[in-house]
Amino acid sequence: MKNIVGIYRNPHSHWVGDGFPVRGLFSYDRFDQATSPFLLLDYAAPYHFEPTTAQLGVGSHPHRGFETVTIAYKGEVEHKDSSGGGGTIKTGDVQWMTAGAGLVHEEFHSQKFAQTGGLFEMVQLWVNLPAKDKMTPPKYQAIEAKDIPMLELENGAGHIRVIAGQYLDLTGPAFTFSPVNVWDGELKANHKKVFSVPADHNTMVIMLSGKAVLNGMQQVTDNSMILLERDGQTDFEFEALEDARFLILSGQPLNETIEGYGPFVMNSREEIEQAINDFNSGKFGEIPVS
Repeated sequence: MKNIVGIYRNPHSHWVGDGFPVRGLFSYDRFDQATSPFLLLDYAAPYHFEPTTAQLGVGSHPHRGFETVTIAYKGEVEHKDSSGGGGTIKTGDVQWMTAGAGLVHEEFHSQKFAQTGGLFEMVQLWVNLPAKDKMTPPKYQAIEAKDIPMLELENGAGHIRVIAGQYLDLTGPAFTFSPVNVWDGELKANHKKVFSVPADHNTMVIMLSGKAVLNGMQQVTDNSMILLERDGQTDFEFEALEDARFLILSGQPLNETIEGYGPFVMNSREEIEQAINDFNSGKFGEIPVS
């Protein structure tokens, strides 16, 4: 079984804009290459919003050098960006946005969700781009729930959705620039499952809710990131003590310098300065007015 490097739990939330109360479960500024090619993950745990006519979310802001992946568990988000990408991310959907050479975008609660209110729950994951692809043209992948392959586990134990990469004979719909797996899982209480990931991948388990035991020895709870060692082993065991919802992230590390500044992630300070200059001079474009 793969060794556990550490468990990192964050029960505290902070607001991103006025629409996303999130908990940062990991970030490259703490883990550097240990989580590569994944840069950070924010979890917006279930939060009840009252009906409103206000536009809640995050207004226009830039990105360059990486991809943002938004997984909608409850609620809806409307997205627009300066490259022409956009749409409504509904419950069960995934948005995979490649910022690449640079864009500006905005993310707001959908008008429908704002008017009705209700529980809102999302994950946003940042995936680094290899140096050779950092200036690729922006791209937008709208992945609907119906297009995400799902494996129902035996005896009603739960399921695994394959968003990216490969799980057994299922292939995720997301196009990626480097080898990654993004698996979205549920396992019912008193069931266990052995998962296998490539031996050369960095691997993390993101516990969204519930309680579980990893490898028969380490108990983990909600709002946690569990980092597994890249030790040549491929398997780890997940046993749910309570109904558990989780993500499994694995990826081939890029082994390239990470230089980040706010919404930009590049490979050098000079590239960061260029990104700032390009944004300030309007080279990231503008969001079309509808």
